[in-house]
Amino acid sequence: MPSTGQSLAMLSMHTSPLALPGQGDAGGMNVYVRELVSALAQAGVNCTTYTRANRPGLPEVVQVEPGHQVVHIKAGRFDLPKESLPSIVPDFTEGVKAHMEANGIPDVLHGNYWLSGKVGHRLKHELNRPLVMTFHTFARVKAHGGDPEPLWRELAETEILGCTDAICVSCSEEERQFLDLYGKPPGRVEIVAPGVEHAFFTPGTRSGARQALCLDDRPVLLFVGRIQPLKGLDVAVQALAQLGRADALLVAVGGASGSDGSGEVERIANLIDELGVSEQVLFVPPQQHHILSTYYRAADVVLVPSRSESFGLVALEAGACGAPVVANAVGGLLTLVDHGDTGFLVPDRDPDLFARHTRWLLDHPDEARHMGERAALRARRYTWSLAAARLRRMYSDLSAGALVNCG
Repeated sequence: MPSTGQSLAMLSMHTSPLALPGQGDAGGMNVYVRELVSALAQAGVNCTTYTRANRPGLPEVVQVEPGHQVVHIKAGRFDLPKESLPSIVPDFTEGVKAHMEANGIPDVLHGNYWLSGKVGHRLKHELNRPLVMTFHTFARVKAHGGDPEPLWRELAETEILGCTDAICVSCSEEERQFLDLYGKPPGRVEIVAPGVEHAFFTPGTRSGARQALCLDDRPVLLFVGRIQPLKGLDVAVQALAQLGRADALLVAVGGASGSDGSGEVERIANLIDELGVSEQVLFVPPQQHHILSTYYRAADVVLVPSRSESFGLVALEAGACGAPVVANAVGGLLTLVDHGDTGFLVPDRDPDLFARHTRWLLDHPDEARHMGERAALRARRYTWSLAAARLRRMYSDLSAGALVNCG
């Protein structure tokens, strides 16, 4: 598609859209940035994604596709842990600004996560460009789910919110929760739902998927995500134990994440031994994103026991592949899973209820298949091109109007 004349700087400081989801800090946000920017580029927006160089030897610029390049900015030592990244925000910001001044100032800045928000906030004032934010997670929302963040992060988010021209939330439930916890911000709040790549994530034969993955005909429960307390793999393991099916297999796709990732892996291993299900859990390392579709198609049930989810991309992708989902009743999962129709929602991450709904799906294969079919049909509503079209209109509106002034 010819260029629309719009140019965008997508800020993704702490994690690269080129990284493998499920490894380190890479997850749904990486998929979001990569797929959304790809859709924007295909719609004619000239996109540059700025991310931090986290290992030596990375090229400064990677041309991902026509209209989309990723720029690696050197800031801090390569192996700097996520918890230390706030200290190098000024260096990263300077690097981004220098690249922009040498290659053209973009029309719009779009930050992802609060760290990129701090970068975008300063660049907005220095370059006089509108700032759009997708926070992905909020400190107060995480605290509400049992994962408190430091006060300085909450204060930083509040400062960013006071100067952001548009805040993107993924669904009406995230919008409601945001407004309840933070109040109405000076800028606009827009619902921009993520999408799913239907060329990959589509229904298929379970037997074929299992053959490709060397899985037998045992009932398969699937968990996809980073191994960290937030994602709740422990709940999936407890549900497996309470299921009372010695023939069931829990497949966990993902790797350790965050400062407590290795500790969580050890804790999960101890829990598996304690519950006597060591022969029923299969750990699979992080996979290329499109390969996950084969795992979804192979599963009888996909478990999403996260403490909090702004959207819940795993639930959407699983549904798109025709797999019924049993999920914690929080955040975006409330809008993605229709209880009793496309899957089940569990209050308070109760392992017994996870097991009970999973057992019902295994005992009623015809009904479970129909649930998966309805989930796949529902998932057709979500496309990256639709999200990109909404953002293009918003970018144009913001570029033509007065900017929010935080004083």
